[in-house]
Amino acid sequence: VALLAVLLGIAVSTQIHQTREQGLESLRQEELVAVLDTVTQRSGRLDDEIAQLTLERQRLEQSVGGPAAEAAAQARVDALAILAGTVRATGPGVQIVITDTRHTVGAATLVDAIQELRDAGTEAMQIGSVRVVASSYVTEDAQGGVAVDGVALPSPFTILAIGDPQTLASAMDIPGGVVATIRGVGATVAVTQVRTVRVDSLHAPAAPRYARPEPSPTGSTPASG
Repeated sequence: VALLAVLLGIAVSTQIHQTREQGLESLRQEELVAVLDTVTQRSGRLDDEIAQLTLERQRLEQSVGGPAAEAAAQARVDALAILAGTVRATGPGVQIVITDTRHTVGAATLVDAIQELRDAGTEAMQIGSVRVVASSYVTEDAQGGVAVDGVALPSPFTILAIGDPQTLASAMDIPGGVVATIRGVGATVAVTQVRTVRVDSLHAPAAPRYARPEPSPTGSTPASG
């Protein structure tokens, strides 16, 4: 709950920072309303998650070791598997098709797209044939071509993201955002809200070379971080 509250603050401050960079005085009234709606949607979504987690904690405290605790543990395992990219996922979301024949969409723009989708509540994401997870990285070659986790993205490439379709689409189309940036460099982008998105590429997790779990004060090792 505390983490979600912190994330809410970060999301709001990031939105304010981005808006200040482009200048409020340069925005039309409808653009200002769109920025405010985006911040409000993110705030409401995090408030809902805080309330849900609070109720879940109360249920677990009342039935330690019972069916509710087992069901919650299994749900947590399923959620972590989706976040880690080790299972396929399906649900509503958006499909974003970027056509960039002149290689003008650089790595920074693609990272911005990933971050905006994550900030908007994306639960699973795939770019081309690559499952995007926490450890994913974006690079570009000398010719301006973009690659995700070392896999080159030929034009056109598709981003699939599972989450609330309207929220995800709005996040892409905020004034001065990803869609505007892509079109500004001469590429084309189409954002489509989809009832059923299938993210079927999988990520093969690698064993960490340096990081190790930190023992808890009681000497036991936490199941997740």
